Amino acid sequence: MIRQVEYFEKPGKENTFRCLEMVSGLVDEGFSHLVVATTTGETGLLFARKLQGKTLNVVAVTHNVGYAGQNADECPAEARQELNSLGVKIFTGAILTRGIEASFVKSHQGVYLGYIIAQTLRLLGQGVKVCVEIVVEACDAGLVPEGADIIAVAGNRRGADTVAISSRLIHPIAFLTSG
Repeated sequence: MIRQVEYFEKPGKENTFRCLEMVSGLVDEGFSHLVVATTTGETGLLFARKLQGKTLNVVAVTHNVGYAGQNADECPAEARQELNSLGVKIFTGAILTRGIEASFVKSHQGVYLGYIIAQTLRLLGQGVKVCVEIVVEACDAGLVPEGADIIAVAGNRRGADTVAISSRLIHPIAFLTSG
């Protein structure tokens, strides 16, 4: 199997539509699971609308409530309702490599395993780190099957600039593009 790698000049949401084209091509090849990072729901909605009508299990992964401030949910109810109406499953929970360790890093100046993993994944790009996190989170929540061919989409701040695939044939993850 041969896969092409495409690198963007700069990370950011201006790469979102190219990522959407890549994902659409992968779905046409037979991938049936898509996990997309979406803070406000905007990126998740963009992918869900464009891929509507295809045989595809779409999971939108949001920040946990409280990530941006006490009791703050960055994904508005209206976006959640539309995602649900499009058949998208939504995962809102603690970020895999953040959790309780982040508070210890800040409070006690220590270095902990989750932080080390996050920093290591960031060496490949912020979007790559998020792709790994959201696929594991979606698998842990039972929203995508472990060991399945999965497309992951993430980015830096808003929009998408990274598409990664996790496949039984390419294990554990192959990066098609990274911002």
